[in-house]
Amino acid sequence: MTSTPGVKPPTSYRVTGTAQAGGPARILAADETIRLDAGWATPPTGGPGPAELLAGAFAACLLKNVARAGHLLNFTYLDATVTVTARRQDSPPRFVEIGYDLQLTTDESERRVELLHSNLRRYGTVYNTLAAVCDVHGTVTARRSAGPG
Repeated sequence: MTSTPGVKPPTSYRVTGTAQAGGPARILAADETIRLDAGWATPPTGGPGPAELLAGAFAACLLKNVARAGHLLNFTYLDATVTVTARRQDSPPRFVEIGYDLQLTTDESERRVELLHSNLRRYGTVYNTLAAVCDVHGTVTARRSAGPG
């Protein structure tokens, strides 16, 4: 692959997954080991399966971009909680919908909250990758912080 002057090459990420036949499975990502359920026709292990990991990656994308917006847009918030729902179909096997509900504790105006939401949709790598192949939609809601009382 040749490089073009002034154009940054793509960023690479690497994870390693291992599984024992009929036994435990895990992924090593960064310095963390994530137990996962990779068995077929076996009792659940309690770990997340591939669908939960994909939904988790989407949630992480949203949360990371809230932090990014906090820095770039000077958007202040106390905390963020996101719930992601992924729907898949069996034939052909694929995800058909990703929905999210992101709640922030913030005193930012509704206009600024919508600006944040616009940035999440525009700059999220995982968001845009999934939006290219299925319906992605959601809400961002501001919970007002309890001020001095």
